[in-house]
Parts: sequence; C-alpha cells; structure tokens
Amino acid sequence: MNTLHSLALVAVITAVTLLTRLLPFLLFGGKREPPRLILELGRALPCAVMGMLVIYCLRSIDLTAAPFGAPEAIAVAVCVGLHIWRRSTLLSIAGSTAVYMLLVQAVF
Repeated sequence: MNTLHSLALVAVITAVTLLTRLLPFLLFGGKREPPRLILELGRALPCAVMGMLVIYCLRSIDLTAAPFGAPEAIAVAVCVGLHIWRRSTLLSIAGSTAVYMLLVQAVF
C-alpha cells in the first residue's frame, strides 16, 4: 500500500465516522422527536452488543485442557462483581481485563 492509498483510506474512514456521528443530529436535531423504533433500539442495542462481545470473547475456551477456562471464569466474576459494586461499565471492563491479563501472563 503506498502513501496516497493509505491517506485516501484514512480520509474515507474519517468521513464515514463523522457522518455516522453527525447523522442523528442532522435527522433528529432541534425539536424533532426520534421515531419510537429508534428510541427502543437505543435502549436495547447496548445490552445486546455487550452480550455478543461476551459470547465472542468466551467462544474459544478449551474446557478440556489446563487451565480449563479458569482465567476467563475469574475475569468474568471480577467483571460482574465490579459492576454490581460500582455500577460502572468502564471500571468493570478495565478491571476484568487487567485481572485476565495478569492471570494469563503471570499465573496460568
């Protein structure tokens, strides 16, 4: 990939990202109320996306070989515990990621 191709790729990615960020404000800005379907999707999709990410992260655990999914199970427990304790998604994700990395790098 040459420099011009790389710059064009970054420009397109930037434009699409900005468009997806600005489009809701352009469509529903001011006093217009978003359609009910959009509001329902806004409530349902964050949980659905988090669920899909959990499934994606845990899909390749080998329960038949050591450490039998122990680092993943401990990290999930830490994530749930932190979220119940502090109700902070960022803290839950960061804390459980740190625990998981510590476990796979230093313990297991």
